[in-house]
Amino acid sequence: MDSLSQIVLGGAVAAAIAPAGHRRAALLAGAALGTLPDLDALLLAAITADPVALMTEHRSYSHSLLVLPWVAALIWWGFKRFGNGRVAEAPTRWFWAILLALITHPLLDAFTVYGTQLWWPFTPPPTMWSSVFIIDPGYTVWLLIGCAVAWFARARPLAQRALVAGLVLSSGYLGWSLLAKHTVDREADRALAAMGLADAPRFSVAMPFNTLLWQVVAMTPNGYVIGERSLVADRGPMTFDGHPSNVQALRQAAALPAVARLQWFNRGFMRAQVVDGELQLSDLRMGLEPDYTFTFAVARAEGDGWAAITPRQLRPAYEGKQGRARVERRFAAMWQRIWHAPAATDVIAPKAGWQEAP
Repeated sequence: MDSLSQIVLGGAVAAAIAPAGHRRAALLAGAALGTLPDLDALLLAAITADPVALMTEHRSYSHSLLVLPWVAALIWWGFKRFGNGRVAEAPTRWFWAILLALITHPLLDAFTVYGTQLWWPFTPPPTMWSSVFIIDPGYTVWLLIGCAVAWFARARPLAQRALVAGLVLSSGYLGWSLLAKHTVDREADRALAAMGLADAPRFSVAMPFNTLLWQVVAMTPNGYVIGERSLVADRGPMTFDGHPSNVQALRQAAALPAVARLQWFNRGFMRAQVVDGELQLSDLRMGLEPDYTFTFAVARAEGDGWAAITPRQLRPAYEGKQGRARVERRFAAMWQRIWHAPAATDVIAPKAGWQEAP
């Protein structure tokens, strides 16, 4: 999630647990602890310029549920031994405040589609519950209000009530997002089964800034299909549009380190294209067709195969002045899509004649 959400979540959790007389200190400490796991990005940037490594190693050791309890214990011990006395006054409360402010960070991140390595150093694919967008005011606003009230109310009972209310409402929003995702997944399963794609790998993800409009992506033998579902406007079966991917090139280059790393990280939800002899891979989980946030050039054609190159991240099409205007149009269309169903069309099934990209 975005930094503001993590700051107010950490602050609210710590301040709700710490003694009332320590409330402002707990808000500040929780905000810092809620930010701490994401500082791994600074360390990674200092030791590597490889964009694939920067993407796939973020949210790893610093977000591990097997690492953070030890970090919390060390921080707690340090403040208890050398701090200004607050932790020593209420050691049990402060231990739980520090621990929960830290571990709620990766748990919240796991609700996004990016992927969080909750069990590092073990290497199952990163957890991606993908029920909320990385920025969602529907989640953050309740925590922000709760922290603001607690800051001014200090030790008064109003502060605790505001913090608890903020945590309950924000957690309830996450619960709603999972229910909405289940509803969308059920409709997607029916439509994909009718298209002969019952067993196709797929994922659903909330569209930017809301949980009313969703996107579903399913992989096909020659590419992928994308469907949208508005929980407000849509009735009847979902419809899907098909898109090609150079799956042959992707298979040929599968053993290259950068390709294998991305395949593990995004569970194979990638578009492969060959442009000027280079293999370019786009993460289908983040972005809107045809513009994706993470696209990497990872290999160059060599004879009948592929040779690894130093990975290079390509600039998204929506950057720059013209790109911003394009994004504004997309967001306007997305807002309209929430409230209005598209014109009736038939479900688009994968076509046997689809050609892979050259």
